[in-house]
Amino acid sequence: MTASKDDVRDFLTSRRAKVTPAMVGLPDLGNRRVPGLRRGEVAILAGVSVEYYTKVERGDLRGVSDEVLEAIATALRMDDAEGAHLFDLARAANAGVKARRRAARAPGVRTELRHLIDAMGDAVAVIGNPRGDIVATNALGRALYSPMYDSQSEPVNYGRFIFLDPAARTFYPNWAEIADGNVATMRTAAGRDPFDRSISDLIGELSTRSEDFRTRWARHDVRLHQLGRKRIVHPEVGLVELDFTRLELPADAGLDLTTYTAPPGSESEDKLRVLASWWATQDVHARA
Repeated sequence: MTASKDDVRDFLTSRRAKVTPAMVGLPDLGNRRVPGLRRGEVAILAGVSVEYYTKVERGDLRGVSDEVLEAIATALRMDDAEGAHLFDLARAANAGVKARRRAARAPGVRTELRHLIDAMGDAVAVIGNPRGDIVATNALGRALYSPMYDSQSEPVNYGRFIFLDPAARTFYPNWAEIADGNVATMRTAAGRDPFDRSISDLIGELSTRSEDFRTRWARHDVRLHQLGRKRIVHPEVGLVELDFTRLELPADAGLDLTTYTAPPGSESEDKLRVLASWWATQDVHARA
């Protein structure tokens, strides 16, 4: 069985276990050996035969139509991230044996893009890639993530910091939530591009070195990391609460831009100013 079939099987099985008969309007007949719906119940809800759904759940997505995938996603009450992940798995399954793992992308960032983030002086601006590397920041971003740069060579990586650096548990006061989100985002990226060697190599490294990562990876959770609020305890200014927005960059394949801003008039806005001043001083010392 190929790794992609394992991924399909484990993902669908884990989603099925989360849906109870009551959630989808089915009677609970009891005597369930496993949590969640039975395969036959999913087949009824999706409008396919039990044999066909069993084939799908065993990892054979070759030739499965978009309509059937949509029906299965609806039957299992998948959210947008989970539904997109199912389609990504199907696309990988249909890529054929000619598909090969690709080498890591070059981390280059266009000069114009660097000028853009440097012009965002009052906001943190971070350019990243699908595996969670920070490939460029403006000055305020470099200041905010200075603890990450202290322990890694560039490009620094969120996953390595979260799971391999003890400082991360102080830096992120809600570390468990951040860890859950990081793994779910990484699995989403891996499903979208399963032949990217840089992502699969990082997953292998973290799986080997961190039990916390392995436990979360086994859950098969996925997530679209687009916006929200992040809480950070910086060693220089203490707790900072920032709203973030992540934007894909169509003109720069494989890169995204995340901005972090503090609510106007908030204590966190004042702390960002202090952080900017502190980093300017550090930068002057470094040049000297």
